[in-house]
Amino acid sequence: MYSFIFLQADGSFGGLGNILMIVALFAIFYFFMIRPQQKKAKALKTFRESLSEGSKVVTAGGIYGKIKKIKETTFVLEIAPNVCITIDKGSVYESPADAQSDPQAENKKD
Repeated sequence: MYSFIFLQADGSFGGLGNILMIVALFAIFYFFMIRPQQKKAKALKTFRESLSEGSKVVTAGGIYGKIKKIKETTFVLEIAPNVCITIDKGSVYESPADAQSDPQAENKKD
């Protein structure tokens, strides 16, 4: 009854178009997700390396205190007069907002 005519595009641009789309998607993903996360992690690492005795910090658990002693992988933190605790260097933040926005803090709770 009816005859259907199927038009077929030349395949030369189809493959190239798909590859360009994948590259563009990856570039968008990189500049909007990966790169900002790397910058944030670098800033946090720089902050933790710049800490010295007497610096006021907050831990991932929400404990405010002042650094009394710096060891190789830990800090001795004074949380009240003559009350000190030892904490891991990876759980120290500059402000409570930084502690809430770091995804590593959520992993440490589990």
